Amino acid sequence: MTEDPHSPQPAQSVLRRLPAVHQVLDAPRVKRAEREEHLPRWALRQAARDVLDRQREEILRGERREPDPIEKTQGEILQRARNLRLGSLRPVVNATGVLLHTNLGRAPLAKEALHAIEEVARGYSNLEFNLETGKRGLRYEHVEGLLCSLTGAESALVVNNNAAAVYLALRVLAKGKEVVVSRGELIEIGGSFRIPDILAETGAALVEVGTTNRTHLRDYEKAIGSSTGLLLKVHPSNYRVIGFHKEVSTGELVALGRRYGLPVMEDLGSGCLVQAGPPSLAREPRVTDVVRSGVDLVTFSGDKLLGGPQAGILAGRSEVLERLQRHPLNRVMRIDKLTLAALEMTLLLYRDPQTARARIPTLAMLSTSVPALRRRAQRLARRLRERLPPSFEVSVRAVTGRTGGGSMPMDPVPGVGVLLRSTQFPAQEILFRFRMATPPVIARIEQDDVILDVRTLQAGQDGLIVEAAQIFSTC
Repeated sequence: MTEDPHSPQPAQSVLRRLPAVHQVLDAPRVKRAEREEHLPRWALRQAARDVLDRQREEILRGERREPDPIEKTQGEILQRARNLRLGSLRPVVNATGVLLHTNLGRAPLAKEALHAIEEVARGYSNLEFNLETGKRGLRYEHVEGLLCSLTGAESALVVNNNAAAVYLALRVLAKGKEVVVSRGELIEIGGSFRIPDILAETGAALVEVGTTNRTHLRDYEKAIGSSTGLLLKVHPSNYRVIGFHKEVSTGELVALGRRYGLPVMEDLGSGCLVQAGPPSLAREPRVTDVVRSGVDLVTFSGDKLLGGPQAGILAGRSEVLERLQRHPLNRVMRIDKLTLAALEMTLLLYRDPQTARARIPTLAMLSTSVPALRRRAQRLARRLRERLPPSFEVSVRAVTGRTGGGSMPMDPVPGVGVLLRSTQFPAQEILFRFRMATPPVIARIEQDDVILDVRTLQAGQDGLIVEAAQIFSTC
């Protein structure tokens, strides 16, 4: 009986046809790259093992009927070897359309902030040295005045992230006491960060009031007792309750707190200082408005809508901030000189709102018009058609992105994307090969199309995408 060449073959039979690592390393392109690019042998060997291991797993799962020939495998192995030489943490091209992509490091920094980091990192600095008095100073002084000026707060403090800011505040203000929070604001954000869990760790007792969708001022008032230490309001961050919904405003909560002599704190999260981009951003609460409402303390992130480095910022009444600054936990959570340098320069850009919108990448991306995005997408599409093989179809269409980072979850950000589809490569394979480029290109899939959303591309990155596309021409 003649065997049908198209019938499924036993996995072991297919596995035996996988090339050995030494055979791949002896392939002409690999040998030439090792010699001309000075690719280290260890990186080439590890890359070959990784590629062959992936093919082996696909064969065992029944997803692959034949190993790739060595000629086809060489390009992927060389790309992996180049990436291994560069190290694990490295820049990527964000073509996802998510501006504050947590997995991709959230807000990119302004050039001025990058320059400040370089200058401070190059040598010594006056981190905790007062140049006028010649005596020891406080690191927070470099940004406190700016934060107070921009937010209207009496005092400010910076720690290493907003979760730390919330933890420090609750530990200092409410340890051993009750914290009253609306049930609809007991949120969980990325990484399983839950407000109830943080409260428990600080030694404070949670008192839930209201229901998931409706909380009234009387609910807070009924919960106040001799053990109450704090009234807490939490920005819903990455979700919204719509429909039959009621929440207590910050101003109403402040008035209640003053009536009973209780501090009021709001965890704002996103840290919006100026309006930029689509009208939907106007609904995002601004730090200045929250401070103006009279809260004792507001906390927010430095690397979300503020557009700076990762940091947790606390602003409010000087009496409260002084207690937080003196607490031993503050030293555990303090920020380093590089973060301070980047944050100070980012805040200086905010002294002129127009400059901030133009120079801070997050605000600039939000502010870019759809017609401008379309022109850029059309230019990128033309270049990709010239570089990609004939099996690719390249088109341009309107797409929808997101702010990300827990900001404006229900408000889409209109954009324009370059769409890729191939008769040779499935969408997941296209994504994978782009991720293996140098630098990696991170895109998304919608309805079997790979989308390169141009809103989140930085200046000069169009060329990097075109260069990355050459990997498809060598397959």
